[in-house]
Amino acid sequence: MKKILLIEDEKILAEMYQDKLTKTCFEVYIATEPKEALVIVKKKKPDLIVLDILLPKENGIYFLQRLRRIRNKKIASIPVVAFSNFDDPKTKQQAQKLGIEDYLIKTNYTPKQLVDKIKYYLGKNN
Repeated sequence: MKKILLIEDEKILAEMYQDKLTKTCFEVYIATEPKEALVIVKKKKPDLIVLDILLPKENGIYFLQRLRRIRNKKIASIPVVAFSNFDDPKTKQQAQKLGIEDYLIKTNYTPKQLVDKIKYYLGKNN
């Protein structure tokens, strides 16, 4: 079973996506902020990370910077899909420089479409 880490601070959204992903046969972990997410990444080693950019305390770019600096190359290179309503060209560019697979705007995707994107990126990275 593939493991997904969902980094999302809005509880209702996190639970909705967790439910949809779990029903699609993924093991799903949720983190609400970057430091918690980094702990989960090191322990659970997910196959893909779905990352909100606007988070409390540190943002998603902070998380990406820390992830890419992890010494274990297998963990540092886990594919990340940014999934946010923050549609800022500068932030998108920063995220792309840090190696994200895609930068998706939440309002443009239904939960099923997000699942389809996740399946695509998991297949692409195998």
